[in-house]
Amino acid sequence: MKALVIQEPKSISGLRIIEKKIPEPQKGEIRIKVQAAGLNPSDFQYALFNEVANEERVLGIDVCGVVDKIGNDVNNINVGDRVYYLRSLDNIHGGFAEYAITPANLVSILPKEIPSHIAGVVPGAGFTAYQAIMQKLRPVPGKTILIHGGAGGVGSFAIQFAKFAGLTVISSCLSKDVDYVRSLGADKVIDFTTNDVHEETMKYTNQRGVDYILSTIGSDIATKDLDVLAIGGEIAVTAGFPKFDKIKFYEKGLSIHELALGLALTSGDSQAEKNIKKIGDEVAELIANNKIKPPKITKIKLEEVPMYLEKLKNGEITGKVVAEVYN
Repeated sequence: MKALVIQEPKSISGLRIIEKKIPEPQKGEIRIKVQAAGLNPSDFQYALFNEVANEERVLGIDVCGVVDKIGNDVNNINVGDRVYYLRSLDNIHGGFAEYAITPANLVSILPKEIPSHIAGVVPGAGFTAYQAIMQKLRPVPGKTILIHGGAGGVGSFAIQFAKFAGLTVISSCLSKDVDYVRSLGADKVIDFTTNDVHEETMKYTNQRGVDYILSTIGSDIATKDLDVLAIGGEIAVTAGFPKFDKIKFYEKGLSIHELALGLALTSGDSQAEKNIKKIGDEVAELIANNKIKPPKITKIKLEEVPMYLEKLKNGEITGKVVAEVYN
């Protein structure tokens, strides 16, 4: 089979396609004939920080395809089922190949209404956004939220989950993406290249601040975010905690939530694993029923993955990118 592997360490350009033996599912596992695999920051991050060449490991955490073979003790999945899932980083059989392997308990059956190229971009970004908005923040309708990076993968989904939950949404993005972010449902869109996001947020909320924040950029921005949280506000972070020495006790009564979907898959915690599958089931239902629409999707070939991972690293992508492997 064709598979994209790390032939040169610490380099996106060191990712190359080779011929590999088709893997076999072990006890509790299934084999997937991959139809589509989404690109995520974790893919280029792994390529850049991996110290050695590794032709055994295939990257790609977003996987959609058809079950081709099942291992022993698999009772909930059948050959021919169409599934999608978030691959654990401990699993070397990723989605950037013609076949992938995964534990059967992590996959969700795909409704027929969802095309493979859409399902293939959902897990990493969509599951993270769903957990942040629906499970961590658990928002109260009528309140306000600031979502950074509304044109990105997580942001594209998070805006929609927030609107579905009845929130007023403020989001930031590049000037070229303002119309796109507005089309997702954001009530206030701020071009962060020409405006101070935090100042504009305070103006929009009449200096009260927001009830919730999804901070996706890093510790420095998360620290500034604290200033625009209202009393009793909550912040969910995907890329670094705010600096705790900047938090004054008994000032806002704030709550901080960490997002760590990857940890849930590598922890061996059965309840955490069940929750990942639950998220997959619920997000698929929302998309199938047109409650949530897919982000803007760029379709590419497997051979183009390194080039588009470079674009993703440089912040050149609006929405999501998916590699179509099999039709």
